[in-house]
Amino acid sequence: MSDTTQKPGETSGASTVAPTGKTNVTKRGGGDPASRGRTTIADGVVEKIAGLAARDVVGVHAMGSGLSRTFGAVRDRVPGGTKSVSRGVKAEVGEVQTALDLEIVVEYGVSISDTTRAVRENVIAAVERMTGLEVVEVNIAVSDVKLPDEEEDEPESRLQ
Repeated sequence: MSDTTQKPGETSGASTVAPTGKTNVTKRGGGDPASRGRTTIADGVVEKIAGLAARDVVGVHAMGSGLSRTFGAVRDRVPGGTKSVSRGVKAEVGEVQTALDLEIVVEYGVSISDTTRAVRENVIAAVERMTGLEVVEVNIAVSDVKLPDEEEDEPESRLQ
């Protein structure tokens, strides 16, 4: 057996057998593996999460302005097109924080203040839980009220 001496704080990088008979393995790279590297989250990811969370709130009829909803309805009808869950949502994402702007249409008869409060709470909870980002603000613009006798904004299909 060779006699190797180490100075305090030095590591040999090798396994050693402790007096208890257990093997001690020296960690390499230092720190928790989860902290090695950086994670970036795209604005679109946060926008999708926020859009889905906002739509889950009772009283929210649609997201986005009338014009964006009309274009979205046309785009949704194109074969191979997908629904835009981020319509009406704009996110600014930093390294640890995010800010969101939402544009919603509420159902007639609901309390707008209660609905926007519920949207804000739901969006913040979903975004923070899924991304780990701190949501610093959620600005909500109510752009329209869906009346009970109004028809949907989607254009009629010419196909029968």
